[in-house]
Amino acid sequence: MADIDLYVDPVCPFAWVAAQWLLDSAGADHVVTLRQMSLAVLNGGRDVDADHAPMMTRSRRIGRVFAAAVEQDGQAAFAPLYLALGLRLHERAQHVDDAVAAALDAAGHDRTLLESLDDARYDAAVARAHHASQTALGGSGGSPIISIDGHAFGGPVLTEPPPARHAPELLDAIVTAATTPGFAALQRPYHGPPTFVGNEEQP
Repeated sequence: MADIDLYVDPVCPFAWVAAQWLLDSAGADHVVTLRQMSLAVLNGGRDVDADHAPMMTRSRRIGRVFAAAVEQDGQAAFAPLYLALGLRLHERAQHVDDAVAAALDAAGHDRTLLESLDDARYDAAVARAHHASQTALGGSGGSPIISIDGHAFGGPVLTEPPPARHAPELLDAIVTAATTPGFAALQRPYHGPPTFVGNEEQP
């Protein structure tokens, strides 16, 4: 059994695919905790192209809501809200404010947390959560970041959910790689955005 932390920015579609795969595959074999990181904080002070600027704005606003929810109800509040929001934001492509409002309802939070979208008082809490993800990684990295028994790596980046019959095998492989002394990185080019329905016919 491994303790697995997955650091995600709620607006990252790749993290959404990875989180669902991880939670579905871990079962009772591993302890999985979803944690916050922030693409807005990561890219703070950098020149962001026009195509990605709206995503940074969404990251900043939605990140505040998650910081507020965790401040109010503890770390256990993160995952249910994340799963409720991801379904609406990524798969149903709802407007940000509508998706957040519906997710708050679905996760059992008070609608007053919607006000935190534009409350800069939560920016410091978002930054602390983000810095914790970078400390775990031991460097600078985007969303998602996975830490397995204290061994952290950027990713995994999935462009679609793996077929159900291979999903647990992929997790076993990643756990083996992460806990192998000397293993540092494995990466290949990829394109996005990801799709959210896997190809069950894939061999």
